[in-house]
Amino acid sequence: ERIINVPKRGIGDTSVKRIVEVARGRGVPLFHAAREIVETEELAGKARKALTDLILSFERWRGLIGQMRHTELAERILDESGYTAMWQADKSPQAQSRLENLKELIRFMDEFDTLEGFLEHVSLVMDVDQASDGDCVSLMTLHAAKGLEFDTVFLPGWEEGLFPSQRSLDENGLAGLEEERRLAYVGITRAKKRARISFAQNRRTRGLYQSAIPSRFIDELPEENVEVLERKGPFSGAYRNFANYSNPFGQSRFDRPETVGRQSTTDTGTRGGFSSTYDTPGWQRAQKRSAADWNRDARAMRARQPTTIEGELVASSTAEPSFAIGERVFHIKFGYGEVTAVDGNKLTVQFDKAGEKRVMDSYLERA
Repeated sequence: ERIINVPKRGIGDTSVKRIVEVARGRGVPLFHAAREIVETEELAGKARKALTDLILSFERWRGLIGQMRHTELAERILDESGYTAMWQADKSPQAQSRLENLKELIRFMDEFDTLEGFLEHVSLVMDVDQASDGDCVSLMTLHAAKGLEFDTVFLPGWEEGLFPSQRSLDENGLAGLEEERRLAYVGITRAKKRARISFAQNRRTRGLYQSAIPSRFIDELPEENVEVLERKGPFSGAYRNFANYSNPFGQSRFDRPETVGRQSTTDTGTRGGFSSTYDTPGWQRAQKRSAADWNRDARAMRARQPTTIEGELVASSTAEPSFAIGERVFHIKFGYGEVTAVDGNKLTVQFDKAGEKRVMDSYLERA
């Protein structure tokens, strides 16, 4: 039902509703209902031809399942269906993100030996995701998070040796580093509104506490998307042991002599504090906050809260509304509906089954 007219094929809402009616009335899948309808004169010429072409495409792709690798088949379907071309021609801000998601989908599928294995994993993830309608916390690996989105994402353990993984660097060198960097991108982009990244000052490994170096990926975060939260207290001592740290995969700010173990008085009035040793993008802006601001924040934060770097990813609203009143849309949870009101990127939609809902435009697709 979602893909029957995506990309646009000339199959209207009336035709889609008729297919759904036949499927429900006879208790058969939509595909079988569509195949029955095209054998009659029920649909107009253009819609009938478009639906026939789609059915033939499905039958052709199904016949290729045993003849090629599932990732190759997926790429072929995306190309032959026109779905990739649709997003390539789209000039909206979200188009590039959609194309990146398609590439990530193919990469993720490649981690499974068969199409059945991939579909089984997706089915399990969707069952878990749809099982809880209330507030909850989902715990998963970065690999398992591919394709999912959440309002807020917490990404702990961003430390050298842990992320990027020292094992990955040792075994795969620069290729391993790039794979870890790609996973960092995956993790951050799972967040619709806010991503919070944290690292430990010290971590217990094999029974021993060891000082930790913040991940080089934190060093690469864009300044305009990063805010730094600092818990008052000395931190520079944790870096004094890293003066001889050697990074074979490129220099980061932590490798520079002037930042390792340096003590100075910052705008916050903390001598030898964390802010004198950490020069990540967004830190200069954080330092400009007044001492009163820092005191207020410190009281609001828990005494044992770890040092955190927080990047807030805010979905930008385009100058013109993404959808127009009266336009048909699709929501993955509420189904099909019609836009009844537009307030920037917030829409009021009258859904066919779920009734009236107020949703963000980023959660909708054109029907």
